[in-house]
Amino acid sequence: MTHSTIPSAFLKNVLHNGVGRYVCQLQRITLSFCKSHGSSRGMRDFIENHLLEFTNANPGVVVYLKPRRHKAPRIVEAITVHNAQMDEICKWVEFMKTRSGEKILRLEKKWHTDNPSIQGIWDPTVNKSTSLNIAEFPSEEFSKFIETEQSTTEKLRELAKNIKNVKMRLSVL
Repeated sequence: MTHSTIPSAFLKNVLHNGVGRYVCQLQRITLSFCKSHGSSRGMRDFIENHLLEFTNANPGVVVYLKPRRHKAPRIVEAITVHNAQMDEICKWVEFMKTRSGEKILRLEKKWHTDNPSIQGIWDPTVNKSTSLNIAEFPSEEFSKFIETEQSTTEKLRELAKNIKNVKMRLSVL
C-alpha cells in the first residue's frame, strides 16, 4: 500500500478498559502451521513448549490449532511467521494478547483533543516571570522561601489540636 491509501485517524484509546477490571480484548487466536515443513519449526516448538502455559495463564482466550500441509505458519491469518524462532512467536502472541483491539492506522498527529484550546499547549514555563530568563543561578532572590496561606490540612490539624487542648483543660477541672 502506498502512503495515500493507508487509512489514517487521530490518536485514540479504548476508554474505560481497566476501570473496575481489565478486559482482555483477545478472545480467540488461530495458529496455522505445517506438521512436517521446516518453516513451521518455531511454531511447533511454541505449541509443544509454551502453549499450555499461555492457555493456563489466559483462560478467556480460545486457541485454535490449524495444521495445514505445505503452508507458511501464520497467527490469525494476518501475521506470517515464516522461519520464525519460538521466542519470536511468543512475542507475537503476547502482542496480540495486549493489543487494544483498535485497527492499526497511520496517525494524523501525535496528539489530539476533542476540546482544543485557543491559548495553545500548556508547558511548565507558561505563567513564570520573564525575569527568570536573564537571572543567573543560584540566585538569592529566587532561592527565598515564599510564604503561602495556611493549607486546609494545616488548618484542620490546628483545629484538632485546639479541641484536644480544650478537652484536656476541661478534664482537669
